[in-house]
Amino acid sequence: MKEVVVITGAGGSVAKVLAKKLENEYTVRFLTRTKKHANDFEWNIEKGTVDERAFENVSHIIHLAGANISEKRWTDERKKEIISSRVDSAQLILKTLQEKNIKLKLFISASAVGIYGAITSEKIFKEEDEKGKDFLSEVVILWEKAADEFLEKNVAERVVKVRISIVLSEKEGALKKMAVPVKFGIGSPLGTGRQYIPWIHIDDLSSVFEFALKNENVKGAYNASAPQHTDNENFTKEIAEVLNKPMFMPNIPGFVMKLIFGELSVALLEGSRTSSEKLHNEGFQFKFPDLKDALEDLLKRN
Repeated sequence: MKEVVVITGAGGSVAKVLAKKLENEYTVRFLTRTKKHANDFEWNIEKGTVDERAFENVSHIIHLAGANISEKRWTDERKKEIISSRVDSAQLILKTLQEKNIKLKLFISASAVGIYGAITSEKIFKEEDEKGKDFLSEVVILWEKAADEFLEKNVAERVVKVRISIVLSEKEGALKKMAVPVKFGIGSPLGTGRQYIPWIHIDDLSSVFEFALKNENVKGAYNASAPQHTDNENFTKEIAEVLNKPMFMPNIPGFVMKLIFGELSVALLEGSRTSSEKLHNEGFQFKFPDLKDALEDLLKRN
């Protein structure tokens, strides 16, 4: 009998790619706002309701749910939504499992390299490094604390927190947004262009979750970012090169980004490098460690 894996954040591309990797070996179920398929189970975080049938015989939960950080300006209301979608959702799962006296083998939570703060520095951040003090850091600290409660309250035997960097996907996210102006010959670096962009190919990210699921020695926090580092200017130039487009537009000034995006602009104008050494030491192998190869694969899929 296959073990049951419940995945939240069913609408995201990571959940879809991951489910395809797991469906042959596991029974995969999704927690989602709107049921569309037989293996979908509805929940409503605001109302605190969840279809408890999702957790029947469950062994593993992979918690990917969370409102998009860069989709809207960070109003006070949006900030609450960003935190609630991550923290309250985890607490709802925990409460339900406690009430039904269900113990997991594993709870894996998405997390983010934003925990180190939105700063541009020469430091390469490792998992044990000091956390930042801005809004993004606050979000991730609360997010990881909610995950750790599964271990502290003896609801999961093992907890893994995958600190995700910028996910490169052909369907959605940063790469798709950055590629559009480049395709029209108006691609430009943002601000100084010197801010680092920690990144990971979506196939590698889904493989990280699969690796954590199957390897019992994997515990705690891991940076999920490719070993090759790049900055915003080089990233934009690499996209242009892969698409065979010119790059002659000047950088978009930081003050323009701040006018358009408000406080959210800090996530676009700042960024440091993160180390994937801990993940590598566990035995994980990246399929796309090189940015050019990752872009070639994604931008030429269609």
